[in-house]
Amino acid sequence: MGLGGRSAAQVRESLMADRETAARLDDLLREVAAAQTALDDARAADAPVEELHERGLVLDAALTEAMRAAYARERVLIGPKGYEDRLQRRKRLARPEVRQATEVAERLLTVRETHRLHGVQRVPPQVRRA
Repeated sequence: MGLGGRSAAQVRESLMADRETAARLDDLLREVAAAQTALDDARAADAPVEELHERGLVLDAALTEAMRAAYARERVLIGPKGYEDRLQRRKRLARPEVRQATEVAERLLTVRETHRLHGVQRVPPQVRRA
């Protein structure tokens, strides 16, 4: 048993799932770029608040999926021993390719959090008329 009581079968399943997710990273980054362009275009066209809000949520979802894929890529680069052994994980985190993957993931996390704080247009509550 490894960290957290994970068996070898559970580690293999996690690694396979991470490989599938990490393989989608490039496509997800293109989705992020397309969502950002759509939001920028809507802002430039003075779109209604509801449309800006909706496009902001689409960008948030795209950033979230890309960030998850980037962290999955980091775990794949670390390898199966990283799921079981904390020391192996820390050693492999120092490798240049893993550090680069970590930087991409953390940059996406920062962009997503900044977008959540400042980029999603707030929609005022509907006023009921009597």
